[in-house]
Amino acid sequence: MKKDSTQVHSRYRVRGQTLVIELEGRKRVLSSAPQGGGFRVASYILNHQVDAQSSVPGTQSLSCHDPASCLRELAVSMGIHASTVGLMTAVPMTQVVTARAASDGLWVECFATVGVTNAVRAGEWPPGDGAGNRLLKPGTINLILITNGSLSQSAMVGAVQVVTEAKSGVLRDHGVLSCQSSAAATGTGTDVVVIACSLRGQGTWHIYSGTHTVMGALIGQVVTDCVTHGLAKARAWQESHQ
Repeated sequence: MKKDSTQVHSRYRVRGQTLVIELEGRKRVLSSAPQGGGFRVASYILNHQVDAQSSVPGTQSLSCHDPASCLRELAVSMGIHASTVGLMTAVPMTQVVTARAASDGLWVECFATVGVTNAVRAGEWPPGDGAGNRLLKPGTINLILITNGSLSQSAMVGAVQVVTEAKSGVLRDHGVLSCQSSAAATGTGTDVVVIACSLRGQGTWHIYSGTHTVMGALIGQVVTDCVTHGLAKARAWQESHQ
């Protein structure tokens, strides 16, 4: 297996506060993103930075109480009219980290922004009423995975599982604690995972993607690299802004 921690091949650019990833045509996507979430076919993925002091997404001059609507408007304002999946974060786009891993023609790439001020342990009771507080804190780990393989729907769900396991393992190894307790954190309260793969017939078909598969191993490698690197950048940024 070959691994390259920086040189992803997917086309991307940062425009102002937004990471724009072009999916080279269309790809099947599964995500928990606020805009375009669930299963869909998409051509672009956007990761947009919002004001860390704001509980709503938007640009520096625009705020909005509907994340999906604001992210759609953002895409149009950038001249993107094809189907998009949109994420938001308070992490500056200067802190985007990438990783690539490949084996025998199969590759997986990861784009990530990492913030852990909102770190929690799965199972902890949500603060307040548990509904209106999900956007109150800015720390978020956004993980975007792209592969040239074509995954079954169950394999796409399995990919989310492997992403989560890898992310939680890095947080454990680096001693990240829940902001609500002294328990080891497993993620943040606003994490988003995106899995993008080739359309069926346009890439090698994968029925499974668990940790006993090459696909799962590649996913685990790139997520581990990105979250590790992202944590280091987040800590350096916090220290420089204290």
